[in-house]
Amino acid sequence: MTTPFKITYASLASPGEEVHRGYERELEKVRGALGRVHPLVIGGKRRESPRTFPDTNPADTRQVLGHFALGGPQDVAEAVAAAHHAFAEWSRVPWRERVALMRRAGDLLSERAFELAALMGLEAGKTRFEALGDVSEGADFFRYYARQMEEAGGFDLPLGRLSPNEETRSLLRPYGVWAVISPFNFPVALAAGMCAGALVAGNTVVLKPSSDTPYSALRLVEILEAAGLPPGAVNLITGSGDEVGTALVDSPDVAGLVFTGSREVGERSARRFNASRLRPYILEMGGKNPAIVTARADLDKAVEGIARSAFGNSGQKCSACSRVYVDRGVSREFVERLMEKTRSLRAGDPVERDVFLGPLINSRAVQTYEAAVAEGRRDGRIVTGGELPREGGLAHGYFVTPTIVDRLPLDHRLLRDELFVPLLAVVEVGSLEEALTWASRSEFGLTAGIFSEDPDEVRAFFDRIEAGVTYANRRGGATTGAWPGVNSFGGWKASGSSGKGAGGPYYVQQFLREQSQTWVR
Repeated sequence: MTTPFKITYASLASPGEEVHRGYERELEKVRGALGRVHPLVIGGKRRESPRTFPDTNPADTRQVLGHFALGGPQDVAEAVAAAHHAFAEWSRVPWRERVALMRRAGDLLSERAFELAALMGLEAGKTRFEALGDVSEGADFFRYYARQMEEAGGFDLPLGRLSPNEETRSLLRPYGVWAVISPFNFPVALAAGMCAGALVAGNTVVLKPSSDTPYSALRLVEILEAAGLPPGAVNLITGSGDEVGTALVDSPDVAGLVFTGSREVGERSARRFNASRLRPYILEMGGKNPAIVTARADLDKAVEGIARSAFGNSGQKCSACSRVYVDRGVSREFVERLMEKTRSLRAGDPVERDVFLGPLINSRAVQTYEAAVAEGRRDGRIVTGGELPREGGLAHGYFVTPTIVDRLPLDHRLLRDELFVPLLAVVEVGSLEEALTWASRSEFGLTAGIFSEDPDEVRAFFDRIEAGVTYANRRGGATTGAWPGVNSFGGWKASGSSGKGAGGPYYVQQFLREQSQTWVR
C-alpha cells in the first residue's frame, strides 16, 4: 500500500490517520521478522559468511534486528568480478528499457513505503515523518533520473560535419563498475539515489552501506532485483569500512566511486582511489550550515524553519542547520521563542506517532554530543538542552536533548566543525554584511538559509552566500529538505567534489563518459 500523498522533509501538514494505520500495521510485521541472519548478495546469489555482526536498535540497544554477514576483501573481489561480468549485459540494454526498470524500482519502493519506514524507525532511529520522507525521496530519485535519461534522448547528440559524406555524434557511455558507499542517516534515499544514477546510465554497482543500517540497504537491493535488474547488476557487501570500504576503493576493477559521508573519510578515499590512476569520483561530505535572521525577518517562519532544520532526525543530516547569525535587534525575542519551540519537541522512541526526535545512531555520536555540550557550557551559555535522558523507556537508547548554545566567540570550534548532533549555536551580529561574512567563513559550503521580508536582503544573500543549496524564508526547513527534481543537492568547497548536485539536472552525466563517433560513408 502506498502513502495517500507524498511526504517530504519540508511537509507541514499532518500525515493523517490512514498513514499512521499503514505504518503501524507494517511495524508489527517488521518486528515479527527480526533476529534473522542475512547474507551478502553477489551476482544475484546469497553468500553466507562465517563472520557476522549484529544490527541493533539505537532506541533500545537490547533489541537485535538481525545478524549481517561481515564481508572481507575476498568477498569484495568476487562482488566486483560479478558486477564487471554483468556490465557486459546491462550496459547493452537499450536505455529506454533501463529507464522502465528504474521507474519500476521507484514504484516498488512506493508500494513498500510503510514497511521500509517502519524498518528505518527501528534501525536508524528515524521518526515516522522522517522515515516516510526517506522512502519517498528514494522512489523519486529513480523516477527523476529515469526522466533525465529520457529527456536527453539517452545522451545521444548529433554534431557538425567537416564533409558532406560524414556523420558525427556525441554519445555518453557508461564506465563500468561503480562502488557506492552510503551513509546511515538516509539509508534508503541516498543509497537509492547513488545507485539509480549509476544504474540508469548503464553501469553496475557494488553497494557498501553503513554498518549501522545494513537492513535498509538489503531491502533496497531486493527491490532492485524484483524490478528486473539482471544478476550482478547490483551487489551488496556488508561489513566494516576498514575492510570492505578499503577493499572497494583499492580494487583496480572499480571504474568509479560515489560516496556520501564525512569529509575526512571522503577525502581519504578519493586520494586512495586515485593513487594508481585517475578515476571519476563523486563525493558529498557534509556541512556546517548557517541560517541568517535579519531585523526584517518573520520570526514565526524563522523559529519553525530553524528548529526543524537543526533538530530534525536529531541533527543527523549533512544539511542540518547548526549555526544561526541573528541581528541583535531581534536576537532576544528570537532566542526566547526558539527556546520555547525546542522545549516543545518530543523526544523518544521514534516509532511512536508524536515523537519528533529519536535517538542518535550510536555511542560515538553520544560522545560527540557530550563533548560539544561541555565546550558550550565552558565557553558560552547553554540556553536549553544539554542533557542525556535515561528515564523509563529511554534508559537503553542513545537519547540526547536538543540543545541551543549562545554567547560563543565567533571563531569558536562549535561554529566551525560538523558535529552531526542536535546542537545549534546562535550568535548575534550587527548587520547582514557581518552575518554574510561569518556565514561564508567556513571550509564547508553545503546549505544555507535566510529569513528576511526585505527582497534586497534576500537577493544579497543569494548573490554572496558560499553554498550550493540555498533557501529564503523556508518555514519547512531553513537549510534542509532538498528534493529530487526540485532542489539540486550538492556542496561547494569541502562539502562536495563535483559541483553538480544530487537530484539535479546534471547528476546522471557524471556516471557517463563521452565518445565522439564519426562515420564517413
